[in-house]
Formats: sequence, C-alpha cells, structure tokens
Amino acid sequence: MKSKDSLKELADLARSAGAIVTGSTSQRLNRFSQTYLGIGKLEELKKLAKHKSFDTIICDDELTPAQQRNIEDFLSGVKIIDRTALILHVFANRARTKEGRLQVELAQHEYLLPRLAGQWSHLERLGGGIGTRGPGESQLETDRRLSQRRIQKLRKDLKRVGRDRGIHRKRRRDQGYPIVSMVGYTNAGKSSLLNTLTGSDVEAENRLFSTLDPTTRKIHLTSGREVLITDTVGFIQKQPPTIITAFRATLEELLDTDLILHIVDITHKNADIHASVVENTLNTMNLSDKPQILVLNKIDSLEPNIIDTLRTSIESIGGNKINTILTSATSKLGIESLKDSIDSVLRNKE
Repeated sequence: MKSKDSLKELADLARSAGAIVTGSTSQRLNRFSQTYLGIGKLEELKKLAKHKSFDTIICDDELTPAQQRNIEDFLSGVKIIDRTALILHVFANRARTKEGRLQVELAQHEYLLPRLAGQWSHLERLGGGIGTRGPGESQLETDRRLSQRRIQKLRKDLKRVGRDRGIHRKRRRDQGYPIVSMVGYTNAGKSSLLNTLTGSDVEAENRLFSTLDPTTRKIHLTSGREVLITDTVGFIQKQPPTIITAFRATLEELLDTDLILHIVDITHKNADIHASVVENTLNTMNLSDKPQILVLNKIDSLEPNIIDTLRTSIESIGGNKINTILTSATSKLGIESLKDSIDSVLRNKE
C-alpha cells in the first residue's frame, strides 16, 4: 500500500477514535532512526506545535519504546501514539461482549508492558495503590509486576472462554449444522451482507471496525439446508501482532469452518491489496487450504467493464477459491447466487 493511502487509512482510524485530523506529513528514510523521523522533520513539527495546530501526533507504524520517548522529549507537550495504540483504542471502544473486552485488555497490556518506563500513571490504571509495593522495589518494577500479573490472569480467563467456545462448536457439530465463516478487510461490508443473507440486524456502519465481536446467525438455503454463518473481526494493513494473539480464541472459530466467504469491497481502489492482507493473515493461521468463495461486494457502484478488470486481479491472489460471486448487500444483487454457491460447495463436501 502506498504511503499516501496508508496515511489516509490512518486518518480514517483516527476519526473512528473521535479525533479531528488537522493534517498529515511523511518522510522517506534510508535507515532506522531512534527518533522515527529525521531531525529536520521533527523541527518542522515543533514549529507547527508552537502555533497549537495539534496536540497529538499519530505515527503510521509501531514505534519502539525508545522512539516514542525520544519524539516526546523533542516535541515537549505533544502526545505521541503509534498505529498499534490507535487500533487498540478503536478496538476498546468497539468491544461489547465480555470476551471482546478481555481480548482487547490483554492486547493493551502486552503492548504497554515494554513501554512502562517513566510512565507512573500506569500504576493506577493497572490496579495498584498504597501498600502494593515491596521493600526496595522501584516504581517501574511495581508497574511491571502488576502488569505481568494481570496478563497472566487475562490469559487464564481467555483460555476458559476458549474451552467454552470449543464446547459450543462441538454442540453445533453434533446438531449437524454446516458452518460458514465470513472474513474480509475492515469495512468490506461483511455485517451488511450478513444482515441481507439472514434478515438480522447486526450493527453495520460505514466506518473501520464498526463491529468487533463475532456474530453467528442461521440461514436457510434454497435447498432447505440450514447453515450457521459467522461474521468475524475485520483485518487491516499492519495489523498489530498483539491483536492477532489476543483474538486467537475468536479466530479459532475459522478452524472448524466448512467454508470461508472472503468478502472484498470491490469499489475500494486498494481492493487487491486488501484481499492480499486477508489471504496473508489466513496463511499465518494455516487456513489457506479451507475452501473459499470470493465475494466481490458493492458491485452496484461500478460499471461492468471495470468490475471484470478488478475481478481478474483479485482472483489472481492466492487462496483455495472455489468460485467468485458478485454481490451488493444494499440492493441484494447476487444474494441468491451466493446462497446457491454456498449450497453447492457444502453439498460437494459431503
């Protein structure tokens, strides 16, 4: 993804978090910098900050703890966060279920642990207070101990949730329901498509990570077959490893799926890159061999000749694709064809 496009996506993420975006800038460096940006660029930002054009800078990569401290020292009074912290903030605002909140909190603690040095405010947020500190123990050591203890508890809680999920998956298997899972880049229209397929009312908005917690609904195919379909969390470019790790219990739903629907917003100019991000994520989870139906969504916004060109480029991306279906969740174009295709793939698996 080009730098300009990545910065635009970062701006969309910032707006999703409630920020007012006042501008953006970029710089190409040939080597790693302990200040992330060059000194000249930092001086430029320092002058802008004096005029109070902004009070926060969001960097489009994950910063090392040293880089974050160095930029903050240089730009005194300006808050510095990175792409990972921003995504975690958006996730924290979107999580609704107990499991979702546990997953986000675990990811936040694992992200914060190496960044605790000099940040005394973390002690209160992690549940510390008077009487928690041992003799001769520094503030930083206390913070780290409390954070590590909380991480251990969150992992245990999520393991318990994972076992419960396993029981539910086994129960669904015993009932004989085939399982179909929807995956896709964030804001590809998965929730809208789920609503159209099932007649449900899952929250669906035109914003990044509109829904976070996975949702399962039952659909009736033309043949009379009943199928369970699950809308999973959306993927994104430069997705933080802490998110993938924390949401492993949720993403394990994909391990037992019979069929993956890979949803792509075909109107997006980076649709092929988005599809590639999803495929790469599936590869890291050893799911590339699962049968897939490629669903090119939002076709009502494009001319047929453009769709054909885009379809060819997206189909060339890896994955075990059975076929491709063109759909529009809003106008219901291709919905019956998608149902028929799901039915056909599941029938051939029997």
